[in-house]
Amino acid sequence: MREQVIAQKVGNRSGIGGQRRSGAATQKPARRESEGEPVSARLRALLAYVPSFLKLALAIVIGVLVFAGYRAAASASFFKLRTIEVQGTSRLQPADIQALIRQSVEKTGVWNADLNGINERMERLPWVRTAVVSRVLPDGIRVRITERSPRAVVRTSAGRFRWVDEDAALLGEMQPTDQVPAFFLHGLSDEDSESARNENRERVAKFLEMQQVWDTAGISERVSEVNLMDIRDVRAQLAGDNSQIEVRLGARDQASRLKGALKALDSHDDIPNRAMISYIDMSLGNGKAIVGLTSGAHTTTDSAEAPAAAPPTESLEPSNKKMADNAAFATPRVKANADKRTVTDKTKTKGDRTERSKKADKKSEKSQTAARRKQ
Repeated sequence: MREQVIAQKVGNRSGIGGQRRSGAATQKPARRESEGEPVSARLRALLAYVPSFLKLALAIVIGVLVFAGYRAAASASFFKLRTIEVQGTSRLQPADIQALIRQSVEKTGVWNADLNGINERMERLPWVRTAVVSRVLPDGIRVRITERSPRAVVRTSAGRFRWVDEDAALLGEMQPTDQVPAFFLHGLSDEDSESARNENRERVAKFLEMQQVWDTAGISERVSEVNLMDIRDVRAQLAGDNSQIEVRLGARDQASRLKGALKALDSHDDIPNRAMISYIDMSLGNGKAIVGLTSGAHTTTDSAEAPAAAPPTESLEPSNKKMADNAAFATPRVKANADKRTVTDKTKTKGDRTERSKKADKKSEKSQTAARRKQ
């Protein structure tokens, strides 16, 4: 008979291999559970055993230390202002801007500098439209300036000549080296209110519009100043030999009306009292020029008399020769009336003297008759 050999399985649970593995397992040291864990996990596990009030106290202490460190770093000489960069200036002096920044940053340092406050102070300067202020760590400040553009010269209520831009913002005074404009603007409001600023913007816009049209028409050089105090009653003061004449242009069509006034004035060069014209009113808009005259004529008598009144206003067409003659003879008529009054006054005075002489003679005769009776 054959012998049956039963082979023992290796590696099963009940075999020798299994015993060896189990035995080897018992001999190997156990691995620590904490190995390979991150530090944050270890801290969380540690803090789990700390009471809540100690956690709060620890957080406060850490916050105080961080704040103290921040203050110390910000106030350190490391952030002390050393350089100031100014860009975009042509009329402004960079030295003035640098002085303003030093005054604002000297105590705080660059890190704690109030950039918004510096920006607001910059934009209050006359020539500054916008300003952008930024830090250049660790010790610098950069300023980018956008300047205002001068568009017109305004004569203020104090008699000073200052540049303004299209927003009617008052800029610096006109310098002798600046190019003098053809004529000036007058009539801006001095009030510091939003409504007054809006009205001033409207006045400047009207002025720039008239300036452009009059330059194109070639009549700007005949004007020295435009009064826009009332934008519905525009008035222009002429220049040169006619500087005493004011032209009233009204609310619209200022260019055509100014041309008509100059034509009326130039077509009557032969008027004897041309220098006595004070204004030309073109505001009616019907093509007529109303010429106003002022007279300083007076007469001399035994006693001082007031100057004769100014003649009435004359109305004349620019091409009407008859009206020009009436204007020319306005002063002689006043003088004739004055002479007539003088003759009348002299006659009256002579009559009064004759009457007083007769009364004195009668009184003398009465006295003589009374004396004879006493004798």
